[in-house]
Amino acid sequence: MNANIEELEITNCFGCAVCAKACPKQIIKTRINEYGFYEPYIISGDTCIRCGLCADVCSFHNAGLSLDVTRLDSFAGYSNNDSVRQRCSTGGVGFELAATALSQGYKVCAVRYNASNNIAEHFVASNIEELKYSVGSKYIQSDTLAGMMKMDINDKYILFGTPCHIDSFRRYLRKVKKESNFILVDFFCHGVPSYLLYHKYLDTKGQQTGKVKSVSWRDKTDGWHDSWVMDIRGEEGRVHAKLSDGDVFLKTFLSDSCLGKACYDNCKFKYRNSSADIRIGDAWGRLYQKDSKGVNAVICFTDKGHNLVKQSNCTLIDHDFDSIAEYQMKHNATRPLIFNLVWRLLKNDAPLDVVKLNRLLNINSILHIPGRIIKKTVKILR
Repeated sequence: MNANIEELEITNCFGCAVCAKACPKQIIKTRINEYGFYEPYIISGDTCIRCGLCADVCSFHNAGLSLDVTRLDSFAGYSNNDSVRQRCSTGGVGFELAATALSQGYKVCAVRYNASNNIAEHFVASNIEELKYSVGSKYIQSDTLAGMMKMDINDKYILFGTPCHIDSFRRYLRKVKKESNFILVDFFCHGVPSYLLYHKYLDTKGQQTGKVKSVSWRDKTDGWHDSWVMDIRGEEGRVHAKLSDGDVFLKTFLSDSCLGKACYDNCKFKYRNSSADIRIGDAWGRLYQKDSKGVNAVICFTDKGHNLVKQSNCTLIDHDFDSIAEYQMKHNATRPLIFNLVWRLLKNDAPLDVVKLNRLLNINSILHIPGRIIKKTVKILR
């Protein structure tokens, strides 16, 4: 008999929810676990038919990648529409890919911000007006399930997701023999931070903003290279907090102090490892360090991906992969010395101690100091 996700003890996984999409009895749901990450669970074990599909499509459970790469074409790219390029976090290539797919009869499954629940979520867009809700990076884990459940796999879709999500979804498409209906797009992924951090962080801004109406993680008012910005708008006010000025959410995220367990131990998708047709990201390297408008790195792994990229309303400049992917992560994140102390702050019921968290982050930023000094400092802060 085949095992299911609970019998396989699939916990602290990628949280992509493709197992729930694949389940023919629809008895798998997802919920946020004690560490602040989405995780699958079975709501009615008695009705499980033990088909094993949940395990078969699970990238966390299966080794390797689901795609044998057929090509590796790499470009710098940006939208030819200046307003699109300005609104988007980088160069607007993701938006243009989706817009082109829409014009060819595809629907789009992408990510928007849900201000009612303060989460990111996948949704389906059928036109340009709906697609506009997907603009901008969201540096939190998406609730993928509702959006995926709205997709009819007999229709045509372009799906945007994390690399682990895309890998599992391709496994699913092959099981149901619908791979030809989909174009799959992922991105250079740093990892996902815990919702425990994000929601506690929002609480610290609540007196300034009131009820949150919108959040942007990247704002290019001061240019693309200084665009790590938490721009939070609420009913009573606005917060515009930059990483370069010490924003604690962005600092904690980029310190790798509270990513999902799988981001450290199980990610197999860094750098050029992908199961997508197209990978996008920021061309952060030296090639475009003087560009202030934003330039995407664009990688095509399949003919289908290459064709869509070439048809999009974008300027594309050929580069070798290593040049265009310069400064992207080549290896998984590692747990910093402050890891356990940060989690202690996040998992308690008290409001976020921003002063203490900043002290820990400052220690993390001076790791070049001999280890015995850091360990002594950390011990004092305990």
